[in-house]
Amino acid sequence: MLGTINPGLATKFHLDNVQTGYLALAQGLGFVIASVSGGALMDRKGKKIGLLLGLGLVAAALFLLANAPAYPAIIVAMVGLGIGAGIILTGANALGSDVSESKRAVVLNFLNVFVGLGGLATPFVAGNLLSGNAVRVAYAGAIITSATFGLHALTKMPKPIRAVSSQSQGSSAVFRRPVLYVLALIIFLYTACEFGIWNWLVKYLISRGIQETSALNILSLGFALGLLLGRVAIAPVLIKIPPLHVVLGAAVLMAITSYSVLQVSDATMAAAAVFCSGLAMAPVFPTTLAVLANIFQQGTATAIGFTITCGFTGLTVSSAIIGWLSGRDPGGLRTALMVLPIFSLVIVGIALLLLRSKAVANGSAMGSRASSGVPAKVG
Repeated sequence: MLGTINPGLATKFHLDNVQTGYLALAQGLGFVIASVSGGALMDRKGKKIGLLLGLGLVAAALFLLANAPAYPAIIVAMVGLGIGAGIILTGANALGSDVSESKRAVVLNFLNVFVGLGGLATPFVAGNLLSGNAVRVAYAGAIITSATFGLHALTKMPKPIRAVSSQSQGSSAVFRRPVLYVLALIIFLYTACEFGIWNWLVKYLISRGIQETSALNILSLGFALGLLLGRVAIAPVLIKIPPLHVVLGAAVLMAITSYSVLQVSDATMAAAAVFCSGLAMAPVFPTTLAVLANIFQQGTATAIGFTITCGFTGLTVSSAIIGWLSGRDPGGLRTALMVLPIFSLVIVGIALLLLRSKAVANGSAMGSRASSGVPAKVG
């Protein structure tokens, strides 16, 4: 949503790229606050509590954003939006990881198809039905979120396993394993790249002479649709290929496609490049979380929450860096967005190193082994 409403907010409050970067920074700080504590909360109190708390905060933040009188109020709304969304993302992925141990990567990729669906719908509706009006978009989001809160309140979800004495030990022990931090670094870099597209693509395309409505449609029918279709298409691949190999291949394609996005200024070519970038990015986040969940059988929500925290730290850092590098010149965005292919190449290097680690390779292959009835040992 932030990338969708950025142009409208910038026009209404006369914001430059640096100030727009601070909006993403505020949202990212909220994500970090939520993710670092949300996982542990849900390991102890249950995922339903976390999801309801997150949805309530998001609805409240969107109502505040729709009625913000000045820039400081927008900053506060963005922090609240980040906190709520961070809790939702942690809870949804932790709940999804409980569905099937043998096909965890497939399940999490399917779950994250709906991230692409939401990303497709938001800019499309905003650009074509709501005239790109930031206030209308915020109100629409708040109403939908409130309805989702009611649906979750009526839905039965698994309760926390209070009787297992090792639960708290499992939650704290995850931080003593170095592999957690390596996988978190992949999510850090990936999230920086994905939200670099979400938050800055529309402004970048406008700076290249593409009309705002067309730019919003490129974000929707290009990037978001690519994410959606990519996560659908990767499911049969993950049944045969270990998740970590999928992450490696996707990161290579991320570097190529994100670089190509910055080389075009024609709307049609930009749409094609952005769509391919969405396809490439699609499997990285949920598949890395699947590797993590395979390795951390106890304290799963804590491990996922910490990893997502690192991911949104990447959002926070990258958004600020892109804003600072681009400066007050709209044309500076092209140079600033070069961080996306650079970060993608770093992911490639990390994935190659992880493939040489026996513990991580076992965890990566665990889902396919379990689905074929072969037991897997995780170091």
